[in-house]
Amino acid sequence: MLRITLPYLSLKDTTAFLQIKQWVITNKVWKFSFFTHVFTSIFLLLAGFTQFSDSILKKHKTIHRTVGYSYIIILLCASAPAGFVMSLYANGGIYSQIAFTTLSILWFSFTLIAFQKAKQKDFSAHRNFMIRSYALTLSALTLRAWKFGIVELLRPNPMDVYMIVAWLGWVPNLILAEYIIIRSRLGFFGLKDR
Repeated sequence: MLRITLPYLSLKDTTAFLQIKQWVITNKVWKFSFFTHVFTSIFLLLAGFTQFSDSILKKHKTIHRTVGYSYIIILLCASAPAGFVMSLYANGGIYSQIAFTTLSILWFSFTLIAFQKAKQKDFSAHRNFMIRSYALTLSALTLRAWKFGIVELLRPNPMDVYMIVAWLGWVPNLILAEYIIIRSRLGFFGLKDR
């Protein structure tokens, strides 16, 4: 993801994915949202890896809290709202727009609920909603993996690819997150409810 993100530091309107977004690139709100989403989401991907470490949680609670608050603030104030704006202009038409809009709303909602649960000291529910939130954060990776696989194997029309990966990028992640949450209640994955 870092390799994909770095070229956008040029802020050029023709970098990579932006080449196929020329029809909306003059929309200043969309453009600002795009760059905001791209640059803040890379932090969220990295931050999430630290949040589920028992070692950090038990031995370095300050790191867990600091990174966690940063994740929540960046996601709620920048990444998810920017993703929502982008979703309204998603490639692939209405089906992709519905998929990405749903993704951004769930991403924001799960993260907000996780924050509220932490403040209420309901750490079991906090962890479960953070698992859901991070599963949706990881859609940045899974979307690209699905896109690569589908294009290589099936070679469909590019807009058809967007309609498919708009859903595949996050729905299986969320299903897996629910599976992990259910299994953790039973003591698997080292995430037994505390």
